[in-house]
Amino acid sequence: MKRIITLQDISCVGRCSITVALPILSAMGVECGILPTAVLSTHTMFKTFTCKDLTDQIEPISDAWEKEGITFDGIYTGYLASGDQCHQVCQFFDRFGTGDNLILVDPAMADNGKLYAAFDNAFPSEMAKVCAKADIILPNITEACLLTGIPYRTEYGPDYIRSLMEKLLELGCKTAVLTGVSYQPGQLGVAYLDRSGKEFSYFTRRCPQSFHGTGDLYSSTVLGGLMRGMDLGDALALAADFVVICIEATAASKSARWYGVEFESQIPRLCEMVEERLKNV
Repeated sequence: MKRIITLQDISCVGRCSITVALPILSAMGVECGILPTAVLSTHTMFKTFTCKDLTDQIEPISDAWEKEGITFDGIYTGYLASGDQCHQVCQFFDRFGTGDNLILVDPAMADNGKLYAAFDNAFPSEMAKVCAKADIILPNITEACLLTGIPYRTEYGPDYIRSLMEKLLELGCKTAVLTGVSYQPGQLGVAYLDRSGKEFSYFTRRCPQSFHGTGDLYSSTVLGGLMRGMDLGDALALAADFVVICIEATAASKSARWYGVEFESQIPRLCEMVEERLKNV
């Protein structure tokens, strides 16, 4: 069984970050270790929340793992709370990256043309340093624009998406994946470009609803697919299909919570989807 480590926050209630990554990866047959960067009572869309920053714990936990000889088949980062955490994550990559394990970065910092309110304008340049060390990065279009300096657009064609991916590769990552790509109404998908020039895109139906945590759900499912032996295109397609299933299930559920996507009820379906795809691997 593959073992990965994810570095991101714990929102104790809210269906995001580690509380998504841990059950999804476990269900997919991957051991998921955690290195929490902060503990929040809820995610920040709640009116009232607490936050305990754990930046000072990243190094001692890393020291303990290094002394124990613990290694990982994959390293996965999500929401990072500060430039200092970005710096420490880069150091973690240097310590635990082997060249054979996979480093996947979801630069969760913005959406809909705007940087999250918790970050200042200097943060994207710090996140770019994290992306530079990754094998695969998965920004949305807003995040890609902030990482590259390319102006954000809501109307675009394939040339714009290609230019964003090319610019992302210049950061230093091996493969740039763009999420939230759409060329026509009713369609939403993903595209990637790697250093060899290989391109890929996959589209699903666009759901009219939007729920918190779908980005974490997507990235976690992608990593799970990769750890189970799928190629990147298959893992991206699996994740896209599963997120749509979860959004539609949440929209149809009478017990759905406003604060996050209801993925738990769909985990059995995810397991079926994984096994179906693995028959062709």
